[in-house]
Amino acid sequence: MKSIVVPFIEALSDCEISLAATILEDEGKSDAIESVNWFAQYPYKPITFFNIARSRTSIFIRFYVHGNLLKAVYSTDQSPVHEDSCVEFFCKLPDDDFYYNFEFNCIGTCSASKRRGRNTDVIPLTPNELKSIHRYPSIGNRARNEMQGIFEWEVTVEIPFELMGIEPTDIPEKLEGNFYKCADKTDSPHFVSWNPIKTEKPDFHRPEFFGELILK
Repeated sequence: MKSIVVPFIEALSDCEISLAATILEDEGKSDAIESVNWFAQYPYKPITFFNIARSRTSIFIRFYVHGNLLKAVYSTDQSPVHEDSCVEFFCKLPDDDFYYNFEFNCIGTCSASKRRGRNTDVIPLTPNELKSIHRYPSIGNRARNEMQGIFEWEVTVEIPFELMGIEPTDIPEKLEGNFYKCADKTDSPHFVSWNPIKTEKPDFHRPEFFGELILK
């Protein structure tokens, strides 16, 4: 099981999300999303990194992607953004039966919910909850059909602890979670994870393969 320290950075409090991207790049903890779990079927692996840190009230993540396609058909929240060029963060409190999935395409469109499993007890976040997730896509928020070529893009997000069932005044010592890169409905579908997943077919909805996020 992988683990990563999530440092507390005071400068993230009350800053614009675009500035948070720079702070995360300079001071956040970083790691690669590079586990190709189903190589025989889906060998493609775009270069993907993330930087992570927290404020007193939120987790901040900056995703960086360098790859050979770009697709962002969906511009409305709670759309199936995993079909586009997409990055994802799933997390849960230790010993909790529920986990949270936060999925973002390359223009910052978000799909998010609380659930027990892929199709079990799924509770989508409300529009107001989704609005509280601040996002900064480096390529802007214009929808676009799939384009082939070499592309670099970033998405920086701020996810309030309250959306994960955590009171900011009672931050736990750690969370369990995983980070993903995917693009299901493209010419180069791929399913890459931070912590390895040991299943026969692609399945990100497997909390038993989450790693550890140690909150400082």
